[in-house]
Amino acid sequence: MFFGNSFMGSYELAITIKLVLAALAGGLVGLEREKHGRPAGMRTNILVAVGACTMMIISEAFYLKYGIVGGETTVRIDPARTAAQIVTGIGFLGAGVIVKEGATVRGLTTAASLWAVAGLGMAFGMGFFSLGAISTVLIIISLVFLTKLDVIIKKDRYLTLSVTGERRENLYDELMEVVKNMGLEAADISSQVDLVENEIFIKMVLTQQRKRVGQELSAAVEKLEGIKKIFYT
Repeated sequence: MFFGNSFMGSYELAITIKLVLAALAGGLVGLEREKHGRPAGMRTNILVAVGACTMMIISEAFYLKYGIVGGETTVRIDPARTAAQIVTGIGFLGAGVIVKEGATVRGLTTAASLWAVAGLGMAFGMGFFSLGAISTVLIIISLVFLTKLDVIIKKDRYLTLSVTGERRENLYDELMEVVKNMGLEAADISSQVDLVENEIFIKMVLTQQRKRVGQELSAAVEKLEGIKKIFYT
């Protein structure tokens, strides 16, 4: 833990150490995201960590510069305000990497890692080196090693199926029969009828699948009479 204003008599050296450690921690987390092809990679995480660290140092500088002002003035110093705004402001980056594709939401882990990296930068900027180091290790463990549990943990998968076919009376019932025979459940269903082309468009979100069944389901639906288009995600 290092809460001193200087290191070896140099305030600039103390700042440099904080920034370098923040950049290193952000780079380690970003490297894992980079390897997985995520939009917020090494550079983004380094920038977030260094930026948060810089803002914490500025917050500290406010107190060092204006803390001697007497209580009879209107100036009020609260270093915690800068830290609070970092936590709030990092949200716009997190929102930028979250993408919704049908029933699937991607980017939550990357958004959470950016939020956590901001915390690393704040810890190093505060001089709380032990907290920053321990947090860095735990974050990397959660990103690298816990992903290996995905193949062990049994979890539901979601699949969005869109079908376009000739408008006929029994198409919907036959489609639902195919879904039922494959052991799936329709969580959300919507349909649209084209009276000009005499077509019907059916879209549904399917659950309870323990494995990827997109191709198998598509092949079964293809056998139904009047099917023109099949799309699944």
